[in-house]
Amino acid sequence: MKAMFDALNLRKSFLFFGDIICLYFSFLGTIIFGFWGDFNWEWVSLHLTPFSILYFFWLVVFYVFGLYDLRTVKAGPFLYTKIFGAILACLGIGISFFYLIPLFGITPKTNLVLNVLIFSVLFFAWRKTFSLLFSGRFLNRVVIIGEDHQVQELAKEIELRPYLGYKIVELDQKQDLLSQIQEKKIDTIIVPSDIKDNSVLVENLYQCLPARINFLDWTKTYEMICSKVPVSFITQSWFLRNLREGEKAFYDKIKRVIDLFLAGITLVFTLPLWPIIAILVKLGDGGPIIYRQKRIGKDRKPFFLLKFRSMKVGAENKTGPVWADKEDPRVTRVGKLLRKTHLDEIPQMINILKGDISLVGPRPERPEFVESLEKEIPHYHVRHLIKPGFTGWAQIKFRYGRSIMDSQEKFQYDLYYLKNRSFALDLGIILKTLQLFLRKE
Repeated sequence: MKAMFDALNLRKSFLFFGDIICLYFSFLGTIIFGFWGDFNWEWVSLHLTPFSILYFFWLVVFYVFGLYDLRTVKAGPFLYTKIFGAILACLGIGISFFYLIPLFGITPKTNLVLNVLIFSVLFFAWRKTFSLLFSGRFLNRVVIIGEDHQVQELAKEIELRPYLGYKIVELDQKQDLLSQIQEKKIDTIIVPSDIKDNSVLVENLYQCLPARINFLDWTKTYEMICSKVPVSFITQSWFLRNLREGEKAFYDKIKRVIDLFLAGITLVFTLPLWPIIAILVKLGDGGPIIYRQKRIGKDRKPFFLLKFRSMKVGAENKTGPVWADKEDPRVTRVGKLLRKTHLDEIPQMINILKGDISLVGPRPERPEFVESLEKEIPHYHVRHLIKPGFTGWAQIKFRYGRSIMDSQEKFQYDLYYLKNRSFALDLGIILKTLQLFLRKE
C-alpha cells in the first residue's frame, strides 16, 4: 500500500516541483530580458522576495484550477483551457499584488507581462513533457486476486484512471505463481481482505516472497486509488477498525472555531450582495426571499437549511419531495442564475454559525430521502456520526445526486471523509470547492 501511495505522491510532487522550477526560470528570464543591457544582481535581489510571495499565490491558483489532479495531466484542449484560465487569473493577481498592495517599492508593468509570457511557454512545455513521460511509460504492473465481482470492480476503477500508471496483468492461479510473476515482471499483487481464510492461496503467495513484490489489501487499495470506500464490500468490522471518533475531539473543537471565523468572514464580504439578491428574487415572482428546508444533521437531529429561494412557490405541493433534475422546470429564471453562481447557498453561513452544519462534511439530506436511502444503502446511517457540511469530499468528487445510485456513490466518498478527515483534507476540500464556481456540472 505504501509503495503504491508513494508512487502517486511522487508523480504529484514531480509535477509540483517542475512548476516551481518553471516559475524561477521565468523569473530569471524576466530579469535578464527586462533589464537588457543593465543587468546586475541587485535587480535579482530587489525582485526575488515579492515575486516569490506572488508565486506562492500562483501555485494556490493552479491547485484551485485542478492542475495537480492527475486526471488532467494529459495534454489536450481541456487541459489547455484550464491552464489558460489559471494564467489569466495569475496575471490578475499579479496586477493586484503590485498595484493595490505596493509594499515592496516596485511596480513592474512590462516585466510582469514578460514574466507571465515566459512562464506560460515554460509551463506549457513542462506539462506536455510530463504527459508524454507518464502516459505510457513507468507503468506499475498489477495483478488482482479475489472473487470475480471484486476483481472486475477494482479492475474497472483502475482502467478508468490510466493517468495513475497501473497496468492490469492476469495470472493463472493453477500454475506456478512465482515463475509467472518473474516472467511478466509483476510489481504488485492486490489480495482479498479476507485472505487469511484461504490457507492454500496464502501458502502459494508466501512462496512468491523471493520476487520482492508488493502485496496490497483489496479494500485499502480501492480506497487509495478511488478516494472512496467500497460500501458493497465492507462489513461492520471495517467500521470498528477504521473509525476512531474518540481521537477526533481536539480536531472537532478547532474545526468549530475555524467554522465560526470563515462563516463570519464570508457573511461580511457577501453582505453587499444580499439586498441585490433579495430584490431580484422578490421581483421574480413576489414570493419569499429565503427558503427553509428540513434536513437531517448530526445524530439524526433535524434542522432547517437556509437558502435564497431558487424554485417557484409551492413547487412540491403536488409532487411532494422529489430528486432535482438537471434542467428542473421548477426553478425560476432568477433561480437559474443563483444556482449557476452558487449564490443561493450563501445563507447557509448562518447555519454554520448556529452549529447546524460545518463548513466541510457530508451534505445534509432531506428526512424523506434519508428514510429511503437507509433502506437501500448499507451502513448509510453512519454518515450521521459527524456534522454535515456546506461542502464536502463527495461534492468535489461527484456530481449533484439525483437518484439512489448517485447517493450510494456519494456515500462512498462520505465514508472516505469520515475515516480520513483532517485539517489538511478540509483545506484541500475548501480550495477545491472554489473550482465549482469555475466549471459547469
